[in-house]
Amino acid sequence: APTSPGHAWSRPKSQEEEEEDPVEAMVSRTGCAEQHWALQECMAEQRDWRRCQAQVQAFRQCMARQQRPHPDELHPNPPQRSPHGD
Repeated sequence: APTSPGHAWSRPKSQEEEEEDPVEAMVSRTGCAEQHWALQECMAEQRDWRRCQAQVQAFRQCMARQQRPHPDELHPNPPQRSPHGD
């Protein structure tokens, strides 16, 4: 599959360019691409994920938000009202 021109700007890996990375596809669907790229960049520079904890946390928090059944983009921290009355 041909890659779109503006897509390979800051990707540290280039060995498997011919097919779309499933992680990448998932990340772009969740809207956490920014955090993902920050983490990738940190990893490329530091070569040590322990030095990238801020990026790891940001990415994990973003992904956790996206994996809720009904993510509400307008209110990342919805009021703690339960529809079930507990």
